[in-house]
This record gives sequence, structure tokens and C-alpha cells, in this order.
Amino acid sequence: MLVASFATGAALGASLIIAIGAQNAFVLRQGLARQHVLTVVLLCAGSDALLIATGVTGLRVLQELQAGWIVGMRVLGSVYLCVFGVRALLRAASTTASSLAAQRGAVGHGRVVATTLALTFLNPHVYLDTVLLLGAAAQREPGDGRHWFAAGAISASVVWFTLLGFGAVRLAPWFAKPAAWRWLDGVIGVTVLAIAIRLAWG
Repeated sequence: MLVASFATGAALGASLIIAIGAQNAFVLRQGLARQHVLTVVLLCAGSDALLIATGVTGLRVLQELQAGWIVGMRVLGSVYLCVFGVRALLRAASTTASSLAAQRGAVGHGRVVATTLALTFLNPHVYLDTVLLLGAAAQREPGDGRHWFAAGAISASVVWFTLLGFGAVRLAPWFAKPAAWRWLDGVIGVTVLAIAIRLAWG
């Protein structure tokens, strides 16, 4: 049961984080430029871990105060997941996609830190994904399952940012192909919709 909770958290976390966006594009760019990669990876993964933990523990408090809050958040999370999944499938069906290119101009460490934090905490979707959606989904896990769910989601974040940052040189040619992005978005769309149905049904 605990392994299943971990796997569910990892699957949902991965489905939400593996998508074309400003944060992932920045991590990829820094990896390609080989500039402050460790700093960027640690900041992104650490921020996700903090937000996920906040969602899991914070929503637990709300559950104890009023169960209706959790129901509403679960419904909102399911709706958001459906929209997210449909948009991913629409991108997968598109015939065009933007290529990501590295800009090798030197960037100071302080600027990199500031940019990473801004792309993370000034993005409203990050709160819907990590605090609201993952937090609400974690409440469905019995007993200590919610902690294993959070561990799975955090692990997916750490693995993704590490692979994206340090594997950017190898990943860049593959991700530069529109067909690869469409395939990835198709997998994400199907996975997210499946989880949305499971979340709503629960």
C-alpha cells in the first residue's frame, strides 16, 4: 500500500512537472550553457519539495477543521487536471512546436538564483500543482500513505530537474524535434486525465 502511494505521488508529480514551460526551459538553457547547473537544480527541486510538503501538511489541517474544504479542493484539482490534460493532448495534436536553443552568454550567480526563484514562485500554476493539487491528492492516501505520496512526488521532481539540468547536452537534440514534444505531451495528457478521473471518483 505504501509503495502504491509512493508510485501514485511520483506519477502525478512527474505528469505535472514534465511539460514545456518557462522554468523547464530555463533549466535546460543553463544545462546547455553549463552555467550554475547545480544551483538551478537544487533551487528548483528544493522549492518543489517545500511546496509539496506545505500542501500535504497544510491541507491536513484544513481537513481536520472542515472536510468540505478537501472536497472542494479535490473537485477543483480534478477540473484543473482535466484542463491540463486536454491542453497537453491539443499540443500533441498540433503540427508545430517551438525549439529550445541555448544562449551561452555569461550570467552571474546572483542573477541565476533570482531568475530561478522568480520563475518558480511568481508562477501561479506552481501553487495549483504542488500545494493544491498534490496536497489534495495526498489526502486520499490512508494512514502514512500521504507522506509516501509526498515522497514520491518530491522524488519525481528531484529526478526530473537533475536529468534535465545535467543531461541537457544529450537531451537538447531530442527535445529540439517537434515530434518528440508531441509524443511527450501525448503521454502526459493521457496520464493526467487518468489521474483526474481517479481523483474525482475518490
